[in-house]
Amino acid sequence: MKAIRRFTVRPVLPEALQPLSDLARNLRWSWHAETRDLFQSVDPERWAASGGDPVRLLGSVPPARLAELAEDRRFLRRLTAAADDLHDYVTGDRWYQSQDRSSDLPAAIAYFSPEFGITAALPQYSGGLGILAGDHLKAASDLGVPLIGVGLLYRHGYFRQTLSRDGWQQEHYPVLDPNELPLTPLSEPDGTPAQVSLGLPGGRRLKARVWLAQVGRVPLLMLDSDVEENDLGERGVTDRLYGGGSEHRLLQEMLLGIGGVRAVRTYCRLTGHPEPEVFHTNEGHAGFLGLERIAELCERGLDFDPALEAVRAGTVFTTHTPVPAGIDRFDRELVARHFGPDAELPGIDVERILRLGMETYPGGEPNLFNMAVMGLRLGQRANGVSLLHGNVSREMFSGLWPGFDADEVPITSVTNGVHAPTWVAPEVFRLGARQIGAERTEDAMTEGGRERWDAIAEIPDQDIWDLRRVLREQLVLEVRERLYASWRQRGAGTAELGWIDGVLDPDVLTIGFARRVPSYKRLTLMLRDPDRLMELLLHPERPVQIVVAGKAHPADDGGKRLIQELVRFADDPRVRHRIVFLPDYGMAMAQKLYPGCDVWLNNPLRPLEACGTSGMKAALNGCLNLSVLDGWWDEWFQPDFGWAIPTADGAGTDEDRRDDLEAAALYELLEQRVAPRFYERGQGGLPDRWIEMVRQTLMHLGPKVLAGRMVREYVERLYTPAAHAHRSMTPDAARELAGWKARVRSTWPSVTVDHVETSATAETAELGTTLALRVRVGLGDLGPDDVEVQAVAGRVDLEDRLEDASAVPLKPAGGPDMEGRWLYEGPLSLDRTGPFGYTVRILPTHRLLASSAELGLVAVPSEGTGEGAGVLLR
Repeated sequence: MKAIRRFTVRPVLPEALQPLSDLARNLRWSWHAETRDLFQSVDPERWAASGGDPVRLLGSVPPARLAELAEDRRFLRRLTAAADDLHDYVTGDRWYQSQDRSSDLPAAIAYFSPEFGITAALPQYSGGLGILAGDHLKAASDLGVPLIGVGLLYRHGYFRQTLSRDGWQQEHYPVLDPNELPLTPLSEPDGTPAQVSLGLPGGRRLKARVWLAQVGRVPLLMLDSDVEENDLGERGVTDRLYGGGSEHRLLQEMLLGIGGVRAVRTYCRLTGHPEPEVFHTNEGHAGFLGLERIAELCERGLDFDPALEAVRAGTVFTTHTPVPAGIDRFDRELVARHFGPDAELPGIDVERILRLGMETYPGGEPNLFNMAVMGLRLGQRANGVSLLHGNVSREMFSGLWPGFDADEVPITSVTNGVHAPTWVAPEVFRLGARQIGAERTEDAMTEGGRERWDAIAEIPDQDIWDLRRVLREQLVLEVRERLYASWRQRGAGTAELGWIDGVLDPDVLTIGFARRVPSYKRLTLMLRDPDRLMELLLHPERPVQIVVAGKAHPADDGGKRLIQELVRFADDPRVRHRIVFLPDYGMAMAQKLYPGCDVWLNNPLRPLEACGTSGMKAALNGCLNLSVLDGWWDEWFQPDFGWAIPTADGAGTDEDRRDDLEAAALYELLEQRVAPRFYERGQGGLPDRWIEMVRQTLMHLGPKVLAGRMVREYVERLYTPAAHAHRSMTPDAARELAGWKARVRSTWPSVTVDHVETSATAETAELGTTLALRVRVGLGDLGPDDVEVQAVAGRVDLEDRLEDASAVPLKPAGGPDMEGRWLYEGPLSLDRTGPFGYTVRILPTHRLLASSAELGLVAVPSEGTGEGAGVLLR
């Protein structure tokens, strides 16, 4: 029979055990081993059955056991210590509070993301973007950064993955009850649930409840549309992560952005938390948050353009997408229908809203509203998530800054990091604690510091090798358990599955590959030559075993076919003890998989991997990376601690040939370098050279791949400058900047470089020579305070394009002449040998701009303008 109504019955804890509830409701337990150990001691069997979720655990413990614990002095001492430790962690000063107060750090930062991977007990993530967002919050908590997270609460999460008998991905969407999750409802003073609402076409309303997940010191606000006040359609807005059609996704993103700002305001009103000075948009999904903030300022008396400038000043936009196809884009008419007098933000002209997201640039599709484009137009500061991805992003979005070379597009990069306390295996931590001290190890994982990681040099080789085998053995047991469950779900009987007891070997070189499964990540590159792969797996002296996991998007049949191809190969009785596919890849699996592998494989199409943080998590556990030079690996690879898979850049558009060449390179690396290094033994019977690579991985990559390093970079390079810009953008300053931009844009067609001349008399000159440069320019109705005239010089290629150029400002020499032209002068130093060239350009400048490229306006010499761009040889 099926219940007609469902309740969540909460346990009544004895007074002495009340701190358990506080510990369970703060998600710090997900990365704090001592707190998890305390919960496990409550009831080890029920802890395992709950999947390590304290809320579920406490809901299942019998009252008799709770009464027993309430009288257990040893347990109560541990409980008091854990509660005191959490209190100190949440209230004490940390890195952020120790910073120089003269730096004027932001009072608070709001961090918006469509997904957050905090713990498997709160399944609100699909892949790397969400895990990154979760690690961002945890690291901010560890450092004391006053972040407020904002997301949606999906009643079905992403999806649970199983396989059919023939290896086809099956999706399942279990219902999540917020009352059974580590969440607290945000409530008004009278006890009623706190809500936000949005206007819908036709005068309808979309309402959402606000739930609070406490991530250490950081509150995470999650909006849930499944409330009784909504009609059935509106209740389903937050049903699934990345589900539904275009309108469904648009409503989700409006709720995340617009509703999210309203939730932040509600939270700050109810708790007294400082209002955010900086709003960080993690990918374009939350871009509508800028519109809500503009509307807030318009209600206070600002016009749209000054409000836009004020909002831009305090907004940071991070793009994670290396391909246009990965960006959410909506039909213009769909967006227009959801805004205006009869829908949301009725006080703002719909055309102004549309202009922020339309692809009105060369190569764009002018009828599409692009969420990343809106994010860039609404954010004064933007970044990619690795150095290479920063370059890719500048190229991809260069159409927004016409006239500028891609390397001058104002998109910087902050390379992602991972939260070590979440991803480092307890056994790794214990080895570090035993050898170099627990406090030193904990500091290394949260705050970094090269000197702390250098202490790994003190750990004996034997201890490192013993640790690696323990972790590999744990993975083997985990794989067998999961593989057995998977085969049972596929319809196999117990009698068919005896072979699973022999799957994998704790003494065999183990390779891991776990990703989402879009085509560019190339799940099946390893299968390009199945016979060669089989030889690697079954080598009599140097065998290899591979553990593979990953989910394809439910609508991506191409990705599902790749999974099926891999599964069918792994089902072959000849190799099924050496290669496995594990369904339902998630955080719980990942926390066993990364430590247990010896090599982490990543073979995307370069440069389509924005960062690739799974390899970072593996590295923190002493796993070596074998990867295409893409994302973070392109930035930090050294042959001392890993291998780079060569890329077939010369293959052009022939995808099959490129994949064949790169697969062959992968096989050769495994055959000739990776496997021999693992199985080679030194005089002491240990693989000395392999152990040294593990040591180098930990020492050199450890301090770099930390989320703490990443968050500190955001604070210093983006959040603090954005907070300063926000404070400078008073209403009067915003009006001034908006008026100035309007004047510059209207006048710019009349800004010209009319004549350029230098003191050079020949086409060759000696290194160190300084030339005198004279430039006559027309500024229209602008003056010298509105512009900067620059000489841009550097090496030139065969087409006279400047490379590695640097800009030198020129100064006006007196006032305008009779024709209104201005003369600018300055020195031009020939500071490098070889083909050398220069040009002149005019840029708008204002004290409130973050970049001289911000307006996308530049004036350069036309053909026949004096010397134009001269080329000097040696």
